[in-house]
Amino acid sequence: MTDRLPHEKGFHISWDQIHRDSRALAWRLDGHGPDDGAWRAVVAITRGGMAPAMIAARELDIRTVDTISIKSYDHQDQSEATVLQKPDPELMGDGTGILIIDDLVDSGKTLEVVRALYPNAHFATVYAKPKGRAQVDTFITEVSQDTWIFFPWDMAMQYVKPYRGD
Repeated sequence: MTDRLPHEKGFHISWDQIHRDSRALAWRLDGHGPDDGAWRAVVAITRGGMAPAMIAARELDIRTVDTISIKSYDHQDQSEATVLQKPDPELMGDGTGILIIDDLVDSGKTLEVVRALYPNAHFATVYAKPKGRAQVDTFITEVSQDTWIFFPWDMAMQYVKPYRGD
């Protein structure tokens, strides 16, 4: 057992990779909505779910897109999930026909809060960790619980000093 910081076992995701994986998620969901295979709306869990939800909405030709704002991280420290903003209650109902998308399920606490609000929604993430897998209905890639995923919207290009020399 090593004493690693969360970022020391990193899985770096590029814009190209999140785009490919989000399209794969959409393809997996295609035809599985309750209305002759269609979904009524896509709801992104902000902020990480916004890019995958936009890509899925485009691929599935879903024009109604909304967000639910949940705060469960402060930088790399996970805390209690708090709902900051919810979609229109008329749109959401109990979640039937609604596709809720996030980038990642980690502990499952965020999805647990959203699932309590919309128990009949379909929950999809691009990436899943074992502790939260039970909270998600569809995902593309599973990573180990001790892996920290670096998403492209959290990264910046910068000079890196060579291993040897200057």
